[in-house]
This record gives sequence, C-alpha cells and structure tokens, in this order.
Amino acid sequence: MLDFEVPHPDAQRIRTAGRDVLSLALIDARNHTLRWIAAFEQALGAELRLPAAAAALEPPLWTLARIGWYAEHWIARNMQRQRGERADATQPKLASIWPEADRLFGPASLAALRRGEHALPELQTVRQYLVDTLETTLELLDAGDGDADDALHFYRLALFHEDAKREDFAVLAQALGVGTGLVGTPATPATQRPALLFPATRWRLGSEPDTGFVFDNEKWAHEIALPEFEIDAQPVSWAQFGEFVEDGGYDERAHWGEAGWAWLGRETRRTPRYVDQLRQGVLQHRFGKLVRVPLAQPVLHVAWHEAAAWCRWAGRRLPSEVEWEAAAGQGASRGFRWGDVAEWTATTFRAYPGHPSASNRAGAEAGPDPSGAAAAFASGAHKAMRGASFATAPRLRHPKRRGFAPPERDTGFVGFRSCAL
Repeated sequence: MLDFEVPHPDAQRIRTAGRDVLSLALIDARNHTLRWIAAFEQALGAELRLPAAAAALEPPLWTLARIGWYAEHWIARNMQRQRGERADATQPKLASIWPEADRLFGPASLAALRRGEHALPELQTVRQYLVDTLETTLELLDAGDGDADDALHFYRLALFHEDAKREDFAVLAQALGVGTGLVGTPATPATQRPALLFPATRWRLGSEPDTGFVFDNEKWAHEIALPEFEIDAQPVSWAQFGEFVEDGGYDERAHWGEAGWAWLGRETRRTPRYVDQLRQGVLQHRFGKLVRVPLAQPVLHVAWHEAAAWCRWAGRRLPSEVEWEAAAGQGASRGFRWGDVAEWTATTFRAYPGHPSASNRAGAEAGPDPSGAAAAFASGAHKAMRGASFATAPRLRHPKRRGFAPPERDTGFVGFRSCAL
C-alpha cells in the first residue's frame, strides 16, 4: 500500500522533470488512456454509447478523443510552445492531422454534439488519433531545446490534463456500474488516530514561483496568519458518519443549511450516494457490485452539504483550505493521513491574490485551463477540495493541488475531515 501521508514522490518530481522523465510519463499516461478505451469498449460496445439513463454524462468517446486534441492543440499545433506560459493563447494554431478535429473536439464541440450538430467518429479512428498525437508529441519533445521550464511547460500541461482524466473515467465507471479492474479501493486505516493540534503560525498558501510547473489556481503563494487549530488526523470514517445517520441526521433540519436542506428535499436521500444500507454495516455499490465496506474506511461520495451537516451534528466544522494545506505540510510525521479520498473544505473556490487574470489569456475556453478553474472562479458557486483519492493519478497527488465542485456534487470519490470549533 502506498503511503500518502507525504506528497507522492512522482507528484514532486514531475513538476520539475526533464525531457527523459517527461517522455516516459507521457507514454505511461497514454497507455492508461488506451486501457480505459478497452475497458469501456468491453462494457459499452464499440460505439461507447451511454445508456439512456446516463445520457447527460460526458460521452466517453468525446472525452478520450479530446485528450489527443488537447495535446496536439497546445504542442504540435502551437508555434509558440517553446515560450511556455509567455505564449499568446490567442494566436492561430497550425492545422490538425485530423481535419475535423477542432469541430469535433474543440471548445464548443460538446455543446454542438448535444444539439445533434455532429456525430462522433468510430472508436478505431479515435484510438489511432491518440497513437499518432502521442508519437508527434514525443518527437517534438525529443527535438526540443533543453529542459528549461518554458520549453517543457505545455508538455507537462498535456500530461496533467491526461492524468486528470483517469479519475474522471473512474467516476464515470462508478456512475455506470462498470467494473474495469483499473481502479482500486480506499485503504482501510489500521487505527483511528487522534486529532492534531497545530499552533498559531504564518502559512504561505499556494505555490512559489520558480518551482517548475504550477497550476494557475495555485498562483501564487501568499502569507496568511493562521490561528491555532485542531484538525482530524484522517478523514471521517463510515463508522463516524453512520452515527449521524442512526441519530436521524438526515431528518433534523437544524443540521442543514438552507441550500443543503433544499438539496436534501430534492434528492429525498437518507444516505450518501450509492449506499444500499448504512445500518448495522455499510453496503455500497462500487463499480457494479454491492460490497460490504469496512467501517474504518473514509466515507465516500458525499456532497458538501452532507459534510457540513455532519460537522454541525458533531459540534465541529470543515477545515479551511489554508488549515488543510498547513496540516498536510506540517503533520506528516505526526500522523496526518491523506490520499484515500479527496476532501471538502469550508472555503469557497476563488483565485489567490496575484492569480493571472483571465483577461491576459483568451479566457477559460481558449486558454490552456484543463481544470476549468477560471469559469469556477467567475461563478463563485464552487467549494474548494483538497487532497487526492485512491483513483487520482500518482503524479497529481500533491498537497498544493486544488480541486473544486458545486456543493451538491456527490459523484466523485470525495469525503471530508473536521476541525474543532
């Protein structure tokens, strides 16, 4: 079992990796993508057609093809790729090796697909596109000008974009009830560790300049005065969440905020998503199988509303982003455990001070923003998540990495931990 109490070594190394390491990583990422193609083909057929009940989900064939499009768009077709972040995202790109690639997989393509304005190509065409774009990427990387961060920026960006899709595919497989054999399960902690107390400090939240690749939403590190706080050493377990359910937590209005109570009414739910039974043990549907879940494992597939309700019931609160990051940065030797589930925080997802303005790019659609963070910043409707799940690619398991989702989202591999009031 991997130990995720400290940053995964691949997540530290890859942000500053040179061409040799980066080349191997790009091959590894594409091999994982091709394995997902084979798994979805076996489960859904050669057209990767979603069942009618899942028609609102992102079509897997489009998502797979867009991995190749994204890499080609920002590397092979980008005449300014050597400039890295100094490149002008608005400059026209070279033609694709697939003449219809922009129409089929560009920024507006998914909406057009849903309107019935075009159809997706055959699976074998997509598979070949992925093979061809990787070959071109590797050739350009090998012929590039040294290991400077600017020269490697877009290669690292394309790698992280593809790595992130690995978890998206796992979320889709869970939603469809498809067993692929490509995803594990959360680790089961041997013991319940006591909460940790951290003294008041000044913490630099975010990533520092000149540290290799940095995601836009981590820019830039800025100092925050952090009062003393107590935080759980590990995420809330099924056993702990089950006490909330047994105590009627889903029926007591006082535990829920106004938006959470309205969401609960719409969902008519009394357990987290995919749970079949939560009394006298946990039975949960995982990738198409109903399994008995160890009570010591972290609770999974909870919305932010559920996490906040549990905290109110328990007389605790969700941690802020800065508390989570400070604890992860200082608590490894004291038993702070993370990496089994992504974790909700109390923080609304917003840009850090000094974040690159969207006006300096072409905006969230045209700029190289694989996470969609710019649009989330603008909406102000998302909650920040931290950590990583068992389905997260190891290269993305970094304590500075930020995630986000609407507070009602419960399809991801997300749990939470709590702080003392």
